[in-house]
Amino acid sequence: MDTALGHRLYALAFLEHGTPRLQLTGVTAHPTRDWATQQARNVAADLGTRMESLRFLLRDRDGKYGPAFDAVFESEDLDVVLSAPRAPRMNAHCERVIGSIRREVLDHIPITCEAHARQILNAYQQHYNGQRPHRARQQLPPDADQQTAPVHDLEGRRLLRTRILGASSTSTGTRADVQR
Repeated sequence: MDTALGHRLYALAFLEHGTPRLQLTGVTAHPTRDWATQQARNVAADLGTRMESLRFLLRDRDGKYGPAFDAVFESEDLDVVLSAPRAPRMNAHCERVIGSIRREVLDHIPITCEAHARQILNAYQQHYNGQRPHRARQQLPPDADQQTAPVHDLEGRRLLRTRILGASSTSTGTRADVQR
């Protein structure tokens, strides 16, 4: 992501395919192998017992992911699978999440620094996992077990329409009703 001051920042994202739970682990201006390995350790610690349900890690062939990065996940009995070179469709789910982050957040908020980026991405992660509906899960967010009942306040809508239009609460909203 580019900041408002023209600096480039990098964030590391992990996406659980089945749930689809998002983990944004860190933001830095200078991603290195050591930084990526530390982020892998952080996500392994954050996932805890949920790591047992995961079978593999699909990652691209970037040089920032070295043997130490892979060793973190291999120690948790995950197979590390490398995507084919120049094949973004091979990791389409993660590519789609990255696009969602850009469209829903980064295109609307000018990022000023690393701390600001961390704060914004953390808030988006909470929204994505806790409230954002997902089509593949019948409009449930990843952290929800069941759909909450929709709340409809028809009487409140009628009162609001009355205040805005100055019409009676039984009006249909037509021009004749508004002029009354």
